[in-house]
Amino acid sequence: MRRVNGTALIIAALVATLGALAFPVWSYADRSGTGQANVDAGTVSTQWGPLTATDRDFLVKVRLAGLWEIPAGQQAMERAPTEAIRDAGDHLIVGHTDLDRRTRSVAARLNVELPNQPTDQQQGWLNELAAARGLDYEQKFANLLRNSHGKVFALIAEVRHTTRNTLIRQLATDSNQTVLDHITMLERTGRVDFDGIADEAAGKLTASPTGPPAASNAVPSAPPASPTADDKSFTSRPSAPGEGNINTSRPEPED
Repeated sequence: MRRVNGTALIIAALVATLGALAFPVWSYADRSGTGQANVDAGTVSTQWGPLTATDRDFLVKVRLAGLWEIPAGQQAMERAPTEAIRDAGDHLIVGHTDLDRRTRSVAARLNVELPNQPTDQQQGWLNELAAARGLDYEQKFANLLRNSHGKVFALIAEVRHTTRNTLIRQLATDSNQTVLDHITMLERTGRVDFDGIADEAAGKLTASPTGPPAASNAVPSAPPASPTADDKSFTSRPSAPGEGNINTSRPEPED
């Protein structure tokens, strides 16, 4: 009986050891249900590179942005309570009309279906703007649009960083220029509630921010970053100083 029990213990130990060795293989990143598997499951091949579910979501969201921001810009141009609001509205119309054309061109080549109506939430924002008057309108216009642009900024950065599709990568670059231009113009209205934006973002943080501790005394400023090589024959130069406008000039998309 003791020999049987001893044999059973040895077999159990061997089974446990084999299980421990097998678990890392089973739990490897490409098994079903993991991040890599989820990416692969939603990816299709195209002549311009793999097209992921995130890439397709990006196309849809850029299209949706134009579907509500162009009407918002037209409304601002019609009301024109201030020159800054009118200028921001003008940039919304011009920027998203151009970006929408590029988005539809890319979507057609990649066989991605795009929406033709804004979402219920976006239509709700348009309704809010239509009902607002005076200073309330200016504040809603600046903050609804500034907040929307700030959120899509994160998606653009993710797509630009991770996409393997050349068409999507170029569209992300174009979108980045347009969104930054619009953020700049909206901030120039003087109506953006930066405290509100920061508070909303802070409420979504799941980890403590990192960085140097707050200084109790003034600290010396860091020296400017500059090349250390002796060769000063650089081919690129900083852009000419202006009034802070974002350069959105870019080549026409291919047909």
